[in-house]
Amino acid sequence: MSTSLTFEEIRSLIEEDLQAVDALILRRLQSDVVLINQLGHYIIGGGGKRIRPVVVLLAARACGTASEDAIQLAAVIEFIHTATLLHDDVVDTSEMRRGKETANAVFGNQAAVLTGDFLYSRAFQMMVEVQSMRVMEILAETTNVIAEGEVLQLLNCNDPDTTEERYYQVIYRKTAKLFEAGGQLGAVIANQPEAIEQALMSYGKHLGNAFQLIDDALDYSASAEEMGKNVGDDLAEGKPTLPLIHAMENSEGKERERIRSAIENGGGDQFDPIMKTITHTNAIEYTLDAAKLAVDEATDSAMKLPESPYREALISLAQFTLTRTH
Repeated sequence: MSTSLTFEEIRSLIEEDLQAVDALILRRLQSDVVLINQLGHYIIGGGGKRIRPVVVLLAARACGTASEDAIQLAAVIEFIHTATLLHDDVVDTSEMRRGKETANAVFGNQAAVLTGDFLYSRAFQMMVEVQSMRVMEILAETTNVIAEGEVLQLLNCNDPDTTEERYYQVIYRKTAKLFEAGGQLGAVIANQPEAIEQALMSYGKHLGNAFQLIDDALDYSASAEEMGKNVGDDLAEGKPTLPLIHAMENSEGKERERIRSAIENGGGDQFDPIMKTITHTNAIEYTLDAAKLAVDEATDSAMKLPESPYREALISLAQFTLTRTH
């Protein structure tokens, strides 16, 4: 297989498409309500990598289509993602994202939640314009699964008995499902056979899982400057992510009790001693290994597509997930 492309090289393959997506996003953010314009531009202009739209565009191109529908659906996916971020940050009372203050920290919780609702409903207006019942089915199902994931995460929060299985249920629903839909939509709008659609769904699902696993590892291993948000947020919120679940299962006595208590009560003040347990139980390595397995699965799925620069870019995108620092 050829050498991995950098993220910049991946983007440059679809640069015109991405510019069209950004232009469409800005156009469809417009509202008579000034606060929606302000808050929408604040969050959309927040410096995200647009990885989910990239998946839609590469999937469509890998299936031999470069239609307007691909641009439209890439923007829809980004709107849905952004709406979930707005709601997420309110639920988690987060103050930092991508190196700047969250929208709720700047504009307040009410404005953030309601603008999230606007972005969701705008996404639905835009998906209807594609005039495909199949597209609407996929995206309606996806947004419903994401909402379930948010509620499941809430149930796991502050629950030290959360298992790996429950953790994986959350990350599939909350993160991987949108990636899965992005890959699937690329195949659907290109009228691809079932086998290609399944391959792209599988690619997106495993890419999304890897993406979230790396995110959860970074919360215990990156610096705040690298991540663009506060390190240890997950611990402070009592979120049982994989590094913490693994550390707890592989420690005993006081160490184990400390982690249980931190999950139950939020343990930002226990970050240093818990970090020691995470280190000597190899919890970060364990999480990174899980991410590598997910990337291998994504790569195998992408290899089922016909050979093209876009297939190579999808594979490189999966590899890139493992090296990112934020």
